[in-house]
Amino acid sequence: MSAKTTAAPEARPTKGRYAILSLIAMATMINYLDRTLISVAAPLMSTDLMIGPAVMGLVLSAFSWTYALAQIPGGALLDKFGTRVTYTASLVLWSIFTGLQGLAFNIASLFGARLGMGAAEAPCFPANSRILVSWFPQSERARANSVYSVGMYFGIAFLSPLLFWVTNTFGWRHLFMGAGIIGVLFGIVWWFSYREPTESKWANQAELDEIAAGGGIDLVAAAKTPFNWKDIGWLLKQRQVVGASIGQFATNSTLVFFLTWFPTYLVKERGMAFIKVGFFASLPFIAATVGVILGGIISDYLVKRTGSLTIGRKTPVVAGLLLSSLITVAAFVDSNAVVIAVMSIAFFGQGMSNLGWTLISEVAPRRLIGITGGLFNFCTNLAGIITPIVIGLVVATTGSFFGGLAFIGVMALIGALSYIFVLGEVKRVGED
Repeated sequence: MSAKTTAAPEARPTKGRYAILSLIAMATMINYLDRTLISVAAPLMSTDLMIGPAVMGLVLSAFSWTYALAQIPGGALLDKFGTRVTYTASLVLWSIFTGLQGLAFNIASLFGARLGMGAAEAPCFPANSRILVSWFPQSERARANSVYSVGMYFGIAFLSPLLFWVTNTFGWRHLFMGAGIIGVLFGIVWWFSYREPTESKWANQAELDEIAAGGGIDLVAAAKTPFNWKDIGWLLKQRQVVGASIGQFATNSTLVFFLTWFPTYLVKERGMAFIKVGFFASLPFIAATVGVILGGIISDYLVKRTGSLTIGRKTPVVAGLLLSSLITVAAFVDSNAVVIAVMSIAFFGQGMSNLGWTLISEVAPRRLIGITGGLFNFCTNLAGIITPIVIGLVVATTGSFFGGLAFIGVMALIGALSYIFVLGEVKRVGED
């Protein structure tokens, strides 16, 4: 981490990184809230636009088609232009496409807006990973990851009753347009607020020294890395990258179910009234919020206690995936209360396992942090394409969610096995 030359070192470090953490937590909350709104709107939207289960599965997956395909280009843009420019452009563009979903007049226009939003959101999580390694010492990264990852669940966990009320009272179109306006405004806030550590007025030299001593990387001083397909091939030969990607695919399968089909499952399969779903749907998201915070705390504690990144980063993920596999139990119980309890346990486990971005920030080569994050997110977000389609086809064919829940449970077990046997040692590749 290079020194600031304009100010003398100070004895007491500032805490500017926590202000940065609040920015990415808010951005992540808007990110996931925007992509999840369609799950709230789906029961009413499917009636208005005459969309059947199989086609709705395609619509729900459309976001992930372009989101996955744009990961590698997004990572390359991030390595070339840096976090501030890339994140601002991404925020504003995805918010515009969010608003456009509220103007959809048929399946094609809705599908197109989902495709646009997916492409626009692509650089964000590679950017979050880049922020972790530049702004935080290694000993704080899992907890920092947990804090901003709470945004993935917080919006739905605590805003679900409001979102369902708005949809029920004003219609699903107002939901998308209002969220789009909020996102564009926050994009402006991001542009004026975010800087790299050595360029930020929020961090003094003492804090920069503290970050550097803990393993923070000065990405401003690092040489810009041009895109090269050979780097992709090399990364795909690294077991840490492959193992983490398979595991995160599994983790994402559970997440995608809750972000897309879960409210419809409660309305269609469990027979719950639409307005009541807002409350019941929020409970698993609250559980996941607790899980993601607890996972980060446990991970950093284990790293400190054992001195092993491998133990500290893998243990909460494997435990969480095993809990997620219990989602299949919901198919065998009649009580809605028990179903919500089972779903909450499964989503709590998914929250615990949501340390993939911390882990990938630990293993990514210093010169390829953006492109590694892009490749990782491409592989993991294939789940966003496959899971909604599989569940939609299962429901359309069988009239039941049983097969879809079984699919998610099996994926969770495969993910746990990948973290145990494929990933191997957690260490930065290319630095042996």
